[in-house]
Parts: sequence; structure tokens; C-alpha cells
Amino acid sequence: MPPYARLGVDLGFDSLMRTDLQRSIAAQFPDRMDALHRDLPEDPTVRDLVDRLGDGGGPVPQAPATPAPAPAQAVPPLVPQPARPAVKQEYAFEEWAEYAELQGRLRQARSGGSNPYGRSHEGFNSAEATIGGRKVVNFAAFNYLALSGHPQVRQAAKEAIDQYGTSASATPLLFGETPLHHELDAEIASFLGTGAAIVFAGGHATNVATVGHLFGPEDLIVHDEWSHDSTVRGCVLSGARRRPFPHNDWEALDRILTALRGRHRRALVVIEGAYSQDGDIPDLPRFIEVKQRHGAMLMIDEAHSVGVLGETGRGIGEHFAVDRADVDLWMGTLSKAIGSLGGYIAAREPIVEYLRFTAPLHIFSTGISPANAAAALEAIRVVRKEPQRVARLRELSDFFRDGARERGLDIGVSRASAVIPVITGDWEKTMALSNSLLEQGVNVMPIGYPAVERDKCRLRFFVNVDHTEVDLETSLDLLV
Repeated sequence: MPPYARLGVDLGFDSLMRTDLQRSIAAQFPDRMDALHRDLPEDPTVRDLVDRLGDGGGPVPQAPATPAPAPAQAVPPLVPQPARPAVKQEYAFEEWAEYAELQGRLRQARSGGSNPYGRSHEGFNSAEATIGGRKVVNFAAFNYLALSGHPQVRQAAKEAIDQYGTSASATPLLFGETPLHHELDAEIASFLGTGAAIVFAGGHATNVATVGHLFGPEDLIVHDEWSHDSTVRGCVLSGARRRPFPHNDWEALDRILTALRGRHRRALVVIEGAYSQDGDIPDLPRFIEVKQRHGAMLMIDEAHSVGVLGETGRGIGEHFAVDRADVDLWMGTLSKAIGSLGGYIAAREPIVEYLRFTAPLHIFSTGISPANAAAALEAIRVVRKEPQRVARLRELSDFFRDGARERGLDIGVSRASAVIPVITGDWEKTMALSNSLLEQGVNVMPIGYPAVERDKCRLRFFVNVDHTEVDLETSLDLLV
């Protein structure tokens, strides 16, 4: 490993990899952690680390370009290895460093007033919400199409409870599915234009289970550096070699695959239809070209793009009018624009069949409830019948983006989606703004590290179809 390689820029370390490295260093060099936190640059090199962990801070030894051959019959001397520092044993959970770190973050959250992460809503979580008996304009719901409160969707869920009860009461493979579950699978596949679909109990779990199950130690997974935690967890579970690439940079992806694809059995590229913290979208046709050139599979996490992108809400595939077969795994959630619960994979029939009979999440975990299945099924049918919802959401999102820019607010790279961050930078300032806005009748949640970079803290606005232009204008004016 070259000593001047930077962990982030050159070696592709993301926040999870940095955390793992930090824990390893803390276990072996507990007395040097404070100095490392204080002295290391934001993106340190390998040499930076070695110099600060080495006894004398001397240069990193480098091997000669052409090492001299060892003498014939030479026996390398036994070099005594330094004893590893004793591991500090921990017993009580309250003594764990990770718990202490959490307490520090919670103290920081409370220092600016009430903790925003303790808020709860009474009634629907949509464009309007009730907090403590008081109605507020709400930007904390990814109920983009306002379907979780739609009369037909609610009625379908109620009827399902009356007919099937409140739980599937078994795993999907072992008698845990009703006719509604099979209808939902077929409806998703039909809506997206794929051969088949399978629904899992949770969007986060869908990514973890699918990536972690389909790929293994001989494989390569290359994902956008801004990919959701669920994708990264799936990569770690798989044991595959993992390399993040700079956000939306298909040329960097091409270079990584050029260098590494030939050394691995299978390769997977993972991107998102709309990124949940920044609200921008990838240039999908370019990513398809790259994945085809290198014989890789492509997976798209459409949690925030289904129901939002495309003329009729069919996601980024419709937005770019690509052939559905050009993407191997269309992943999405039922908990956002679809207003229910669960995650799905839509793909060719052989892939879905394999997941259905082998994925541990489908075999060992109870699936979504009949009520959730009925709600999702009816919600998709509403989207088919009422495409004007999608058009109205797009209109409102663009209105908010334009209004924010006109007021000089930094919304980063947000485009096309219904996710619009207002980047404030400082964490304390972001928390204070969130609390101040709530006092004035606007609920928006603060986002900070490690979800985003430390200097990119933000308020994240989810636009819903039931917002009005007055809601958006008033909220922007209050924020300014």
C-alpha cells in the first residue's frame, strides 16, 4: 500500500470503513486516540497514520524497486515480535466507548434546546402534522404522494385485517402469504415492467439481504460513495471486495472496473434512483453503458424515486426511458411514495425465483402483514389511476427548489426528486434552526454526521403532494 495514498480519495474509505479502522487502532493504541483525533487531517494518508503510531515518528520503510535475491539455503532469522498491548476487558455495556460517544452526541443535541429526534406525530404524517396538539406544516414525511392516508388505501388495509388478521403469522416460504401477497408481487412487476418481483419485510432489510446473499468473497461490489447504509451493510455481510466511487462519477466507476473486474468472479454496481440526503439523481444511461462494458450487474435503490420520477411515477427507469432489462436488480421500498411497509426486488424471473427459495430473509423472517400488502397493492393502483399526483409533486418540488435558490439558500445538487436539503454547515446552527422553525409552525428534521459530512449539516425537506405553494413560500421565508 503506497504510503502517500489518502484513505478517502485514493483508497475509497467511506464512513463505515473509517469507523472500523478507528476501532482497530483504538484496541491496539488506546493511549494515542486523542492525539490522532486532534492532529490528523480530514483525509489522512497511510504515512500520516504510521508516523503518528510509530515510536519514533520516522519515515515509512519502502521496499527497494528490485530486491536482492536471498542467498542459497539461507534461513531467515527469527525476529522476535513485539508483544501486543493487553486488551482492556469490558463487561458492563455502559462502559463501552460507543455508548459514551452516543451520550456525547445526545448531550450536544440537547444543548441547543429540545432534542428534535424526540418528536412524535399525532394523526397522519403528511404535508400537515400534529405535534403536541398543534398543527404544523410538515416536511419530515416521505409520504410523497399522500397515499398512506388515502381513503381507498386505508379501506383496503381495513378489509385485509377483517379477512386475514393483523399478521401473516408465518414466513413467506412456509405458509405466510395470502393471495394479496401474490397479487402485490405481480402488480409491482407489471408496474415496473419486469419479469417478476418479490417483497421483503423492510426496505433496509431488502438491501442487506439481497446484496449479502447474492454475492460473496470472490466478488466485487462497487457502489456510489453516497449509497444508503443498507447497501453498505449488505456489502459487508457478503464478504465481497467493496469499493465506493465518487458520487455520480460514472467515469471513476469505469476506471475501478477496468482495474479490478478481471480479478473477481462477479461484479455488482449499486447506485440510487434519487439520493436520500441530497435529492439528486444519476445519469442512468451512462452507468448502464459502463456496467455492460465490464460484464457487471447493476442494482438501483429506488426508495426515493419510485412514485416520484417519471411521467407516471415508475421511477428513474421511466425518467430516462431505458430498457428495463438493462438493469438487473430494481430495488424499492413500499414505505415512502407507496404509503405502506416493506421492500421489493423486481428483476428477471430466474433471479426472483432464486431469492424466493434461498434468501434467508424470505425463509426465516415473517413477511409484511396482510394489511400492509393490501395497502401497497391499492396504492400502486391509485398511482396508475391518478398520474396527476406525480405531476403535481414534481411541480411543487421544482417550485420549492426555485424559491430556495432565489432566497440564496444552499440546496446542493438537488434536482428532479422531492428531497431538497438546505445545507447550513454547522451542527449547532442546524439544530437551533430546526427548533426555531417548529416554534413558528414548520417541522423539518436536522441531518448531521455521520449521515453527511461534518461541515455539510442540513435541514432536509421532503415535499409532499398535499403541500401548497403558500406552505412552501411561508416555510422558506421563515427559514431565511
